[in-house]
Amino acid sequence: MAPDPASRPGLPARLQIEIAEEAGDWSDVGAAARVDAAVGALSARVGDAEGIVVLALADDAMVRDLNRRFRGKDKPTNVLSFPSGEPGGADTHIGDVILAIETLRREAAADGKPVGDHFAHLVIHGILHLMGYDHESDDDAKRMECLETAILADLGIDDPYAEPAIADSEPR
Repeated sequence: MAPDPASRPGLPARLQIEIAEEAGDWSDVGAAARVDAAVGALSARVGDAEGIVVLALADDAMVRDLNRRFRGKDKPTNVLSFPSGEPGGADTHIGDVILAIETLRREAAADGKPVGDHFAHLVIHGILHLMGYDHESDDDAKRMECLETAILADLGIDDPYAEPAIADSEPR
């Protein structure tokens, strides 16, 4: 399916998202509403968020192929970001973010978190990559994770990087 270029109410005018449902069953994620909320929260925290992002909702097979061709890793991953290399601007395509539904669901189940919350996190993570944030060094990772955590908190979503509470597994 081609990207939906229609402007959806509620999105900040400076950062526009075009959703392309490419593959996989995304019907239970509530993608449009989650994207609107995530982009609003991101824009509130990152004042220079500007440009057009194509968000491709895909499956593991599609993401695996892209990951193999462009990153040399023959496996699916949760999110891929492809910056356009163009400077930001209201009418500038700043890049593409591609998500894999099966991997997203597996990770959410393994971490005991709602699929929609994990989806929102990965959308934010992917867009931040397009804006130049990365996690190549410990300092960069900490900076990006702190920003992601703050944006997610604004959405009422728990810190995805927090260590899970460990239940007592051994008798005392």
